[in-house]
Amino acid sequence: MESKFAHIIVFFLLATSFETLMARKESDGPEVIELLKQFKCKGKLQWPELIGVPTKLAKEIIEKENSLITNVQILLNGSPVILNFSCNRVRLFDNILGVVVDMPVVG
Repeated sequence: MESKFAHIIVFFLLATSFETLMARKESDGPEVIELLKQFKCKGKLQWPELIGVPTKLAKEIIEKENSLITNVQILLNGSPVILNFSCNRVRLFDNILGVVVDMPVVG
């Protein structure tokens, strides 16, 4: 029993350290915004302030701030995704604790 508990603790510690390594920098934003403007997406296009926020709350905030977003996907960080583009989609990448670890962006 104690061995399983120790494994769980180690797993959580590793997961939280990857969150820091995998998170995007806010400085990545200008290039993303310029790309989105080329696609003529309307409304708010990125949410850097949601990094570290619980994903369910982040989803509600995104849907409230941009009513054109109809497809908010919650994915585990590192999950494979199709690289097509859609102005009505935002992907929320979270960790096993259910916290956003990458800047949500329309796409």
